[in-house]
Amino acid sequence: MSFDPHPFPADRPAPREPSAAQQRTIAVAEILICSSVPTQVALGALLHLAGLSATEPGGALSFDFVLALSIGDTLALVALMVLLTRAHGESIAALWLGPRPVRREVALGVLLIPVAFAMVVVVLNVLRAFAPGLHNVPTNPLEQLAGTPGKAVAFAVVAIVAGGVREELQRAFLLQRFERHLGGAAVGVIVLSLAFGLGHLVQGWDAVVTTGLLGAFWAIVYVRRRSSIAPLVSHSGFNTLEVLRVATLGQ
Repeated sequence: MSFDPHPFPADRPAPREPSAAQQRTIAVAEILICSSVPTQVALGALLHLAGLSATEPGGALSFDFVLALSIGDTLALVALMVLLTRAHGESIAALWLGPRPVRREVALGVLLIPVAFAMVVVVLNVLRAFAPGLHNVPTNPLEQLAGTPGKAVAFAVVAIVAGGVREELQRAFLLQRFERHLGGAAVGVIVLSLAFGLGHLVQGWDAVVTTGLLGAFWAIVYVRRRSSIAPLVSHSGFNTLEVLRVATLGQ
């Protein structure tokens, strides 16, 4: 019995590349899958089945629920983004680390922390002066989660992992889809920043505006640097100092 080293015809046509319309459909599907909505809904349902409620008896957010949901969503999203990136035959390092020296990007991220704070101070003061009605949530429900020193430390970890790390890796992944298939980087910055702001609606409309602008700031840094390191460090540092401020000074 002979063995044919070429079991397939030599002239077998190569697999067809997806059309532009198909690529756009795939990009939209990947954006929706990695938007945090499906993963958080699924994880929320699982946590509910496990006996964890999203709120305490008094109506406040449950610290344990927020902690479990945030960490679980981070792990699920990072795994999904890695799988989808590799499915396209692309490099995770190229997407998130980029071509620049990591130490230089870390240093830049540290320098951008006070820039982010300055932006927030200016925007909030302008909103309070010219649009005070946007401050429609007197007590930020998330800030109540840092009520004790132990909870403040745990919440700072959540702010770093689920805020700084997850959101910046997610932002880079989603921006790439917009840039390649859905109108370009500028469209991605605008759409994702609006979505990022609206994701903080529970904190009030002033928080929506402020976080939307912060999201645009970090998105622009990524587009210009092609690395998630600087926005990740800046975002993580900003979130950590915000938790520290609430824990020590209150609102």
